[in-house]
Amino acid sequence: MPGSTKTMGVLTMGGLVVVTAYTVALGSNGWLWFGWVVLGLITLAMVASQTS
Repeated sequence: MPGSTKTMGVLTMGGLVVVTAYTVALGSNGWLWFGWVVLGLITLAMVASQTS
């Protein structure tokens, strides 16, 4: 896995931790979850493009 893909994976997992902590502390925010899903999809696309 190239460095940029690995970095995106780390950012995606870090984003999940941040969004979850925000949700627990202050309540759910749909835009944060939407942003995290978009980030996750971009990361999956990067992984898929590396394997093909």
